[in-house]
Parts: sequence; structure tokens; C-alpha cells
Amino acid sequence: MIITTQRFSPWVHTALVLGACLCCAGVATAQAQGAAAAATTAAATTTNPAAEYRLGSGDVVRINVYQNPDLTLETRVTEAGIVSYPLLGAIRLGSLSVTAAEKLIADGLRSGNFVKQPQVTLVVLQVRGNQASVLGQVNRPGRYPIEVADMRLTDLLAMAGGAAVNGSDLVVVTGSRNGQPFRTEIDLPTVFAAGGRDKDILINNGDSVWVDRQPLVYIYGEVQRPGPMRVERGMTVMQALATGGGLTLRGTQKGIRVHRKAADGKVQVSEPTLDDKVQDGDVVYVRESLF
Repeated sequence: MIITTQRFSPWVHTALVLGACLCCAGVATAQAQGAAAAATTAAATTTNPAAEYRLGSGDVVRINVYQNPDLTLETRVTEAGIVSYPLLGAIRLGSLSVTAAEKLIADGLRSGNFVKQPQVTLVVLQVRGNQASVLGQVNRPGRYPIEVADMRLTDLLAMAGGAAVNGSDLVVVTGSRNGQPFRTEIDLPTVFAAGGRDKDILINNGDSVWVDRQPLVYIYGEVQRPGPMRVERGMTVMQALATGGGLTLRGTQKGIRVHRKAADGKVQVSEPTLDDKVQDGDVVYVRESLF
């Protein structure tokens, strides 16, 4: 066997040594960055745990204990938040998260020496205790279960099929927060604008969402299509007339009148310009030209 020994010049030797050092440094840097990213992810997970659904009265649950089929139970949480469970008797699960309820049952089975290492699984079959109502101009009004702890207004409206064709962009949410009455009005398009996430509020048990009818302006007189028209954002008198098909051959832009109900209930009549904005409930009259 012949062994060949190859000699390198000092320059080549130096380059090889530097390359090896840089390679080791790169690996160490990559490992440090990976460890830092993992630590950051773990810290974020610890700091911001995912919210869990909390059991409410009326919820139907199924409780299983691994390798103990005789401890399987399907039951309903009572109005007092109580569940009667084998070997443990009456236990309070109302307002507990699913994880906390599983731990409570497992601790009871373990401390009573009924099961040495109980593995408890609780599944919510029907959500009855946490519900919210959607009323008004939506496609499917009714009561809907709050199946997740972080359900937001847009989630609830999506379950109700969204706003109907004649529904308004303004939504009213009522309920209670911290034991106090709660009411807020939300302009839906602003929720989807930049920075509008905070306006998509969390829905709590017992909340009611009301979607009003769309704002309307009424046009009559010498226009092509008199009748009610939807008031769009920033709509002017000219745009309202255009929605009505414009003026007839006998109509005139001079002397257009707007009848508007004031805060005291009295109707005020004005002669606006074509650039003035219309409001919900306005009645626009286009008179006939004298010539």
C-alpha cells in the first residue's frame, strides 16, 4: 500500500484554517439564533396562553376516564353549575375551563384512591350555557352558542349569515361587563380598516347584537324613479338624484327642497345645494319647471 503525502503552501494552509474557523463560527451562530428563537417562542407561549372555553349551566358534556369505561358519563351541567359524577358525587364544574374541569375530576379520583393514575377527558357536546343573540336585519337571526372563549363580533355575525341586504353598517352590542350594563355602537366597515382590530370586540355570554335597517332617503317629484333610496356614506343631493335616475324632462334643479325631521320632531324644509349631504329619513322633492 502506497501512502502519498501532499504538501500545501503556507497560503493554502492559512486559507484552510480560516475556512474551518469561519465554518465553526457559523454553526455556533446558527445554534445560538435557534436557541434564542426557541426561548422567545416559549416565553410568548407562557406569557399569552390561549383562552379556553368555560363551562356554563345547560352545557352537555361527556366525561371519559382512560381504561375505566364504568366511569364514562354523559350529563348536563345544572343551573347551579353542578355535575353528579360516580364515586365523587356532586362536583362544581360551572365557570371552569375544560382543562380545569378535567384536573378537578382526576384529582378527586386520585385522592380518593379510586384510580391510581386517572387520565380524564371532558368533551363539550352541546353549548347551552354561553349564548348570544343576533337580532334585526341579518339573514339568520336567533341565539347562537359561544363555542370558543375568544369569539368576536364578526364571528357571531358570520354565524348569523351576515347583515341582510337592507341591513345597516351600524351595529349595536348590549350586555354586561364586570357587572355593569354595557352598550356600544360599532361601524362595521371600520373593523376591517387598518388598525380596526380593537373594534372587533369580544362577545360575552348574554350579549345581544342588533343590526338596524339601512338608512333611507325618499325622493319624489320630477325624477325618473321616485321612491326610497339607500343612503351611502357621504351621499350628496346630486348622488341621491342620480340614484333615482335623474330628473325628468319637466324637472328642474332650481328650488329642490329637503324635508328633514329635527330633534324635536318637527319637520324643517330647506333648499340645499347639490353638494349638500343627505341624511337618513330625508325627503327630497324635485319640482316641475315653469318653462
